[in-house]
Amino acid sequence: MPLSPLLPRPKLKRNQAMNPRLWHKVAAISGIAALGLGTYGSHGFKPNDPTYKQVWQTASLYHLVHTAALLAAPLTKHPNIFGGLLTAGIMAFSGTCYVVAYLEDRSYSRLAPFGGFAFIGAWASLLF
Repeated sequence: MPLSPLLPRPKLKRNQAMNPRLWHKVAAISGIAALGLGTYGSHGFKPNDPTYKQVWQTASLYHLVHTAALLAAPLTKHPNIFGGLLTAGIMAFSGTCYVVAYLEDRSYSRLAPFGGFAFIGAWASLLF
């Protein structure tokens, strides 16, 4: 039921601005993508340079591990920070690695370090 624009909105705490269970849905979507891309990497991806197979496997590993960690986001003190940083890390790090491997061109790797820092930030957010 939509809220009337004339009624005041309920006050929410800062970390409750978004339903933390949303991260389970994000994890589900990411998990589907991780398994699909991992399966393709294992069975269908045949790069000309075999070193790109390892890049794909690294992307797949980090994608799947951090997707599993997303399931814990609702249990954290700051679920949107933790979940948001993990999601950004998956997209920037794993996404970049998938593109680099698929195109067999390392010039597309510029975003990968930002993804790595997002992963570090997500795990560090658990300290606060």
